[in-house]
Amino acid sequence: MRPLEGMRIIAVSQYGAGPYAMLHLADLGAEVIKVEDPGTKGDVSRFVIPYAENNDSLFFQALNRNKKSISLNLKSEEGRKIFEELVKKSDAVFNNLRGDVPEKLKINYKHLKHLNPKIVTCSLSGFGTWGSMTKEPAYDYLLQAMNGHMSLTGEPGGPPSKYGLSIIDFSTGMMAALGLMIGIYQAQNHGVGSDVDVSLFDTSLSVLNYLAIWHLNKGYEPLRTANSAHPTLVPSQQFQTKDGNVVVMCNKEKFFSILCEGLEAPELAMDERYKNFQSRFNNKKDLLDKLESLFLQQTTEYWLEKLKGKVPIAPVNTVEEALKQPLVEERNMIVEVDTPTFGNVKMLGTPIKLSNDQPEYKAGPGLGEHNEDIYGSLLGYSSEYIEQLKSKGII
Repeated sequence: MRPLEGMRIIAVSQYGAGPYAMLHLADLGAEVIKVEDPGTKGDVSRFVIPYAENNDSLFFQALNRNKKSISLNLKSEEGRKIFEELVKKSDAVFNNLRGDVPEKLKINYKHLKHLNPKIVTCSLSGFGTWGSMTKEPAYDYLLQAMNGHMSLTGEPGGPPSKYGLSIIDFSTGMMAALGLMIGIYQAQNHGVGSDVDVSLFDTSLSVLNYLAIWHLNKGYEPLRTANSAHPTLVPSQQFQTKDGNVVVMCNKEKFFSILCEGLEAPELAMDERYKNFQSRFNNKKDLLDKLESLFLQQTTEYWLEKLKGKVPIAPVNTVEEALKQPLVEERNMIVEVDTPTFGNVKMLGTPIKLSNDQPEYKAGPGLGEHNEDIYGSLLGYSSEYIEQLKSKGII
């Protein structure tokens, strides 16, 4: 039996953050029923280029494997009745709509509890379902900008920069998955469901973490650092080698002296100017000039062989290099999934490993692929009625 087998979640979500949240629960065995609007030909991510065809895309597949898809017009009266029948047979309703839309669609707890007192409704939105900005749309890039992340990223003197990935979307997706599981756990133990509210805004503030605390309590003003350096720990940054780059992180006192031995410069560890965290920070320009000169003398491979396992060190890899690391295969992080559009597709496996579970991976569903299963088998509708719903554009 899979870890989340028997859990049923109705997911009114599309594109990135929401589907990413449900991906992990589906990977662990939850029945995630993806509700897609037949009028828009389903989730917009089905059409994301460059790899999109036949109402499918590799972007969609990356975020929607192991899920079921039903087509349903939630705004129609008959569609609403069908949705309510599903609510009676489910543990949760999840959405990643704009903050004010769940109330308009009446898919939050107060509008569904009469159908199922234990139902948990989770909303992942830009600015939350309450507050002054609920009606505003939000995207990862915007939250990186407005909540300080871009001000921290990039080289000093250069423009603020965004991350190379949609980190805020993915972080919020993980928070939403966690929040939903907490809500379901609470409902199972106390018999009463709830609304779970998770936003890009709150999550992107939350991950400022210690920088925010430093600022709120000591007035600390974080500045961009050269070579992606840690704001206070020295040396903890990127160093250029003869043929590439490595990142070294001396986040414990012992690592600095070990690093100096490996660089064949033990005298640096004996120098009073570099004896501890504070003194190295006070004299970082002079110290980093010396270290940068030493790293440039040899290749990345040389330094990895010399220092790996002794001090925290890693190569600065490309995506291609990252995916070719031996540990990727050892940890079963690349899996193969047979898809109807793209054939055999390699994907990243779940990062959540349970000792008593063997993950299974199925392709992301076609639009309405599971209509017969859900409407026929689960809700008991006849084939004739299902055809009527289809002809009316309700499914």
